[in-house]
Amino acid sequence: MYAGTNTHLRHRLYHCRPSSSMPWKSLVSSSSSSSSPPPPLLVFSNKISFSGEMTLINFVSSHHNVQISAAATESHDTDDDFGEDINAAGASGGRGTLNGKVAKGSGTTARGRRLLKIREEKRRREFDRLHNYPAWAKVLEDACKNDEELRSVLGDSIGDPELMRKRVEERVRKKGRDFRKSKTGSVLAFKVNFRDFNPIDSYIWFELYGSPSDRDVDLLGSVIQSWYVMGRLGAFNSSNLQVWSFYNLANSSMEYNPLYDADKGFKVMPSSFHDISDVEFQDNWGRVWVDLGTSDFFAIDVLLNCLTVLSSEYLGIQQVVFGGRRMGDWEEGMTSPDYGYKYFKI
Repeated sequence: MYAGTNTHLRHRLYHCRPSSSMPWKSLVSSSSSSSSPPPPLLVFSNKISFSGEMTLINFVSSHHNVQISAAATESHDTDDDFGEDINAAGASGGRGTLNGKVAKGSGTTARGRRLLKIREEKRRREFDRLHNYPAWAKVLEDACKNDEELRSVLGDSIGDPELMRKRVEERVRKKGRDFRKSKTGSVLAFKVNFRDFNPIDSYIWFELYGSPSDRDVDLLGSVIQSWYVMGRLGAFNSSNLQVWSFYNLANSSMEYNPLYDADKGFKVMPSSFHDISDVEFQDNWGRVWVDLGTSDFFAIDVLLNCLTVLSSEYLGIQQVVFGGRRMGDWEEGMTSPDYGYKYFKI
C-alpha cells in the first residue's frame, strides 16, 4: 500500500469471512498524480485486536503525516495471516489507534491456546476426581480399613474406581456373587498356633470370619470326621511309608515303579486315633477335643493341608489353635441354640 506526497489518501478496506485467506481490499480511494515521485512505504500500526462488528485500522506515512484508515465489518480470528503480519509489524515499533486509543493485541498464539486448553482439561479431571468420586468406591475404601480380606482383594487399586471395579468383578467371577461371605473362602492364609498342645488330651480351635451357617458347620464337621475315620483306621502311621520313601529318600526317578513289601506293611505296629468329641460352635469360634492315641504327628500336617483348601475355597478360617482351654468369648456349658450354639455329631 502506497500514498503520494502531496495528496491526502484515504482507503477503506474490507476483508472476507474469518476463514478466508483473501487479503484486505480497498473500497474507496482517491487517485494520485502520475507525475508524483515514488511513494514511501507506510509504517504498519501496532498490535491490533479484531473484535466487534466494525474495526478501524489507521496507518501513518513515514514521509508525510498522511493517515490511511481501514475498516472491517466482521470480527476475525487472531490466527488470520493478516493479523499475524499486523502483530509482527507492531513489534517493530509502529503505533496504531483504535477509536482514538492505542490498540492492544490478544497476546496469545494458537499453540498457547492449545496448552491452555490442555491445562483446563487437567484441572477439570482433577476436580471430578475429588468432587465426583463414586459413592460405591468410597464405601469400599472405608470398608478396607477394618476388613483385611477386602483390602487384599483390592490391593493397590484403591483410589482408582475403574481398577477397583475390575478387581471386584474378578473376585466375583472366581468365587460367585456372594464373595463377601465367609463360606466362599478366604484369599488369606490362616494362622496356626500351638499352646501347650497335648496330643492325647487337647482341644483344636477354629476361628472363622463370622458365625457359621448350617452348611458351614456341615463342611467343617465333615472334614474333622473324615480325618478321624482315617486315623481310626491307622492311616497316620509313619512306620509304613514305603512309596514315599522310594521317591523321596532314595531320589528315584518317576520312570521306575516302586516296589511295595506287603508283608512289611502287615507286620508294622499299628497306630490308631483313639477318641474325638463332637465339633462345637459358639459365634465365630469352633472347637473339637482329640486324643490322637498312637497316631503319628504327621496326622496334624494332613489336617492342616485339608483345612488350607477348605478355607481357600469354601469356608474362610482366620486361625487354627492347637491346645488351650478357652478362646475368644467361649462359655462352658452354654449349649442353647438361642445363644448361637451349634454342633456337628461325629
